[in-house]
Amino acid sequence: MTTPAIGTLLRDWRQRRRMSQLDLALEAEISTRHLSFVETGRAQPSRDMLLHLAQALDIPLRERNALLVAAGFAPRFEARAFDGPDMTVAREAVQRVLDGHEPYPALALDRHWTLLAANRAVMPLLAGVDPSLLSGAVNVLRLSLHPDGLAPRIANLPEWRAHLLHRLRQQIHASGDATLGELYEELKAYPVTEHGPAPAVPPTANIFVPMQLRTNEGLLSFFSTTTVFGTPVDVTLAEMALEAFYPADEATGRIMRAMVL
Repeated sequence: MTTPAIGTLLRDWRQRRRMSQLDLALEAEISTRHLSFVETGRAQPSRDMLLHLAQALDIPLRERNALLVAAGFAPRFEARAFDGPDMTVAREAVQRVLDGHEPYPALALDRHWTLLAANRAVMPLLAGVDPSLLSGAVNVLRLSLHPDGLAPRIANLPEWRAHLLHRLRQQIHASGDATLGELYEELKAYPVTEHGPAPAVPPTANIFVPMQLRTNEGLLSFFSTTTVFGTPVDVTLAEMALEAFYPADEATGRIMRAMVL
């Protein structure tokens, strides 16, 4: 497959960010004339100019490498394996954060929502999940919404499903990642079946969307926060997110403390 010209790629990213040439020129502090010449192929950007424009467009590091290669330059950002020796310090830091969140569940994910690490509070919540969804590379969104995964036990499945799909659409728009697009189509095709009576509307419903999970110990209600590395220059770290779940009510906190501590 032929790689589009560098000017075309930059224009596509600018349009994805809904920026005009004037908007980007002002943000990057260059002339609109020069930007127009770059986009139309009348001017070839230097390596530094390409990285400067990519920064102004907030293009993910992986895609900045792709831009550099398309322009004939070597990639700038490494993508080290998370379990490799070069990532020991980062990996240990991630695990400390996850372990420190106990007795509440927390996990680390890559850009495709593949599970990289988790704390002890996660596994007790996965009782009854089909083992095939827990083997190999575990995709957390598939695990959550698949009919053989957590979906039958998510009491507010339509609401939680809509929330996850919305987040995934935003991620696809920001990254242009085709694999995420395929995942979205797969998840959207899963059936949405009500299991049991609808849960009571929690007092926090006007603050955040909870995940309400039925367990043998009772109904658990969580809200989540997402943490990312602040200054990554490695592709793997730049694409990693830590998802931490907090109890949305006292009963959930009490049950989780009994399960994990």
